[in-house]
Amino acid sequence: MLKRTFLAALMGTALTATFATTTMAQTEKLRVGVEGNYPPFSMIAPDGKLQGFDIDIANAICAEMKVECTFVQQEFDGIIPALNARKFDLIVASMTITEARKKSVDFSDPYYDVPQRFIAKQGAFADHSPAALKGKKIVVLRNSPRATYLAENYKESEVVLAGKETEVYMELAVGRADVAFGSSVVSGEAFLKKPEGKGYAQLGPAIRIGAGSGVGIAVRKDDTALVNRINAALKAIKANGTYKKLADKYFDFDISGS
Repeated sequence: MLKRTFLAALMGTALTATFATTTMAQTEKLRVGVEGNYPPFSMIAPDGKLQGFDIDIANAICAEMKVECTFVQQEFDGIIPALNARKFDLIVASMTITEARKKSVDFSDPYYDVPQRFIAKQGAFADHSPAALKGKKIVVLRNSPRATYLAENYKESEVVLAGKETEVYMELAVGRADVAFGSSVVSGEAFLKKPEGKGYAQLGPAIRIGAGSGVGIAVRKDDTALVNRINAALKAIKANGTYKKLADKYFDFDISGS
């Protein structure tokens, strides 16, 4: 009888431990760093909630990984330092994959890729060549691959740096710059389709920076396990149609870069 009672107790303990482990797995939590000021990818709705393509993708990936995710809003300039200070666990904030950023973080596979565009008053310039924009003020998001591109290729233009992508077009609209350089999608959605964008147009053909490296989800260096889980989730939501369904809410073209 004593042996039977002891065995029953051991089995009960084992079952409790298994249940506890399963419960912990089901309630795993991850914190996602987002910006909230990059429409239509990340923005604040009138009710104060975060919305946009980045937010939807983050939610879909978390659901696929079966984890509970909470969003942490962070200014883009400080988003990588905040990740490395463990303020959150991953970044879903339209971050272009670059060699410079790879020194500080690891990236998932790209989850979208769009080209860059110059914006100016209609008919103001024949093209966007360095010669055509010599001596002109070009506004761009600071600490971005686009800013680096301008510094390297438009040495005879004055580069004006803005703190947020939406501010790039505000600076252009109020006359503090002659030309803006930004995301083809954001410039269209956040400026050209709005009343303040009247009289402005995209200038010249689109430009791809970084040989089409695309936009990825960032995690802390050497967190290979999380990168692998994110990549598996991205692959799954593309295969099951979730990705296309989310993208179609915001875009009338293939944003995947594939």
